Amino acid sequence: MSLHAFNAGCNIIGIRKEATNYGMCCAWAQMLDYDRIGMLLGAQSKTGSALKVGDIVGVSALAEGQQAIADRLGDGHSGRIDKFSTVPHTFSGTAILVDGARVKMICEVVDVMRLPAIEADRFVVMKVLKFEQNEKLAFLSAYYD
Repeated sequence: MSLHAFNAGCNIIGIRKEATNYGMCCAWAQMLDYDRIGMLLGAQSKTGSALKVGDIVGVSALAEGQQAIADRLGDGHSGRIDKFSTVPHTFSGTAILVDGARVKMICEVVDVMRLPAIEADRFVVMKVLKFEQNEKLAFLSAYYD
């Protein structure tokens, strides 16, 4: 589909759980309130399948120049490869944050929903517990190709 109805960023969600680093790139992310964000994670996502209410995750909004990181985290499945093995990152407990991102957030998963008409996907709602942002950096657009 070629519709680009809204501006979309490249956002990485990452968590270390049961000795596995889970992570993926997600363009379908949005602030829902001042301290709540939502991400729609596809049905095939091992990361989405691993998330449970109460999990602490990292969410990193990538900066311009981080296209290679978006490509790396968008390729393959976390159950088979460690997507973070070639990506500069930092752990904060179970949260995995991408170094150099425009915004880095530590979030608690507060809900994992199945929405009507797209039941296979997971809409993950998170509370932002802590964040850092570098306003000197521009956000990476999901339409960088």
